[in-house]
Amino acid sequence: MDHRTVFFISDGTGITASALGKLLEHFPRTNFKQVRMPFTDTLEKIQLAKDAISHATEEDNARPTVIMSLGNMELRNSLKQANAYFIDLFTTFIDPLGLELDQKPLTGAGIAHSVMGTNYHERMEAISFTLGHDDGMTNFGLDEAQVILIGVSRCGKTPTSIYLAMQFGIKAANYPLIPEDFERGTLPEVLYKHIDKIFGLTIKPERLHSVRSERRPDSFYASLENCRKEIATAENLMRNNNITWADSTSRSIEELSAIILQKTRQPAK
Repeated sequence: MDHRTVFFISDGTGITASALGKLLEHFPRTNFKQVRMPFTDTLEKIQLAKDAISHATEEDNARPTVIMSLGNMELRNSLKQANAYFIDLFTTFIDPLGLELDQKPLTGAGIAHSVMGTNYHERMEAISFTLGHDDGMTNFGLDEAQVILIGVSRCGKTPTSIYLAMQFGIKAANYPLIPEDFERGTLPEVLYKHIDKIFGLTIKPERLHSVRSERRPDSFYASLENCRKEIATAENLMRNNNITWADSTSRSIEELSAIILQKTRQPAK
């Protein structure tokens, strides 16, 4: 296993630079030590970053990778005097796009995550709605839901719902399918008038058994036999109601969210 240091250096929060860090996942044979340096917005702080890069080079006996999001040209050029491999958001992506569009891009800190405009407020509303409609907490206001996730307990509904709200501004409710639903052989009654908004999640029994055992070990709820029975019954319910579902066993919430948006044709805000 190769060991390298990767720096995330930004004049703002570093969220955008961190997003570019997903590129590192394509290189599993390298163990990246991550160093985050947000709010690097003065030449003094740039010098501290350069010193840290130099130190990492000596420790690793290899130059580090620097993923940077610095709008200020002077700061950008000063940092690049360090011995590192640079992935520069502005030089690589923003500036060439500005040339293509014949526009001067905005370069202030926090542009990509600005709190200005309607998108921010819509996302905050979506997050509030989603937290208030987690786990079938209430039926009030379900007409506002854009997506309603269903599935057995602990199959990934809550984190996926929250990600949809935070990342895409989607008002997502979620409902657990419980033993009473299985005995009745129907979905919760309140869901039938929203059937066109419903998307299902399922999971492999072995994975569900493992997840539930962490929460309630040696319980009937977590037993492999009960997990198998609940999943089979839940999938039959979804199949009988023509509800599309996805298996969350080996999918990330990012991948699940992309599938849900594509299947339900919800516009991301």
